[in-house]
Amino acid sequence: MSNYLLRLRKEARISQEQVAQRLGISRPTYLAIENGKRELKASEIKKLAQMFDLSSEDFLAKKMPNQNEVKMSSTAQSQKFKEVLLYILQKVGARPNVGQTVLYKLLYFIDFDYYEKYDEKILGLTYQRNHHGPTPITFAKAVEEMKRDGDLEEVKSKFFSFDQKKYLPRREPDLNKVKLTARELEMIDEVLRKYGGKTASWLSDYSHKDIPWACHKQGENINYQTVFYRNDPYSVRDYSDDEL
Repeated sequence: MSNYLLRLRKEARISQEQVAQRLGISRPTYLAIENGKRELKASEIKKLAQMFDLSSEDFLAKKMPNQNEVKMSSTAQSQKFKEVLLYILQKVGARPNVGQTVLYKLLYFIDFDYYEKYDEKILGLTYQRNHHGPTPITFAKAVEEMKRDGDLEEVKSKFFSFDQKKYLPRREPDLNKVKLTARELEMIDEVLRKYGGKTASWLSDYSHKDIPWACHKQGENINYQTVFYRNDPYSVRDYSDDEL
């Protein structure tokens, strides 16, 4: 178990202190666990499994997060993303500030805020750390498919002196088709309320101070687990409600 914990922690790019804080114990106490000198309690097993995106059974079986993970099929994930993107465009896409860069950040905060708050993925897109902030790497492919299918159109515009790439919806989103839950829709609407009026420059600078972007190197995929080490004002979860 000690070697397994060490491997999980290293792959997630988090420190012993950060794990200890999540468990509600001191760093020396966690160090004793990682060194095999103290056994895990049942409540600690549950929290560690959630922390590394595993079931308690898979954690006890020492599986890594990408092994036997039950994932949404790529087709279902792509369709869910397309319907949510159309919903976002319907709500805020016509605003003069909302171009491609703003959309990237809205999607990032939807995905990472939901994951931090509920330990679940809403879209589950993969984001890379790039110069202007987190970038969803499948965005371009999905948009090309949507343009081909007549779901949206791409237009070029100006926002002040900046060139801007905008997308306008050509049909209504079908959220029932992808079984979007009320909780998921609530998170999407909250992110649009908080950030839908911000400029690309503001959102890029703001995302650079968020722990998931800040702790990765340029070009790396951003690990969802790092969202649990956010500080104010980024954190959206009340950790005092977590079981100790």
